Amino acid sequence: MPHIAVKLWPGRSEEEKRAFARAVADDAARYLHADKAWVSVSIEEIEPEAWDETVVRPEILEKPDIQYVRSE
Repeated sequence: MPHIAVKLWPGRSEEEKRAFARAVADDAARYLHADKAWVSVSIEEIEPEAWDETVVRPEILEKPDIQYVRSE
């Protein structure tokens, strides 16, 4: 607890993704008062042409009640 799932366009190196995931996990542990050993982060790359169908509609438009930060 917690598990954080990140979806983004392809193009970042494995090193960039690992560094990002580590930073997110560290902050999650600090802000949620969780043991770092229990925090996990996954990264799924979504092609730009599939973004609206795969992310925007099901993850953003259809679930506004669970979003805490939303891009303008």
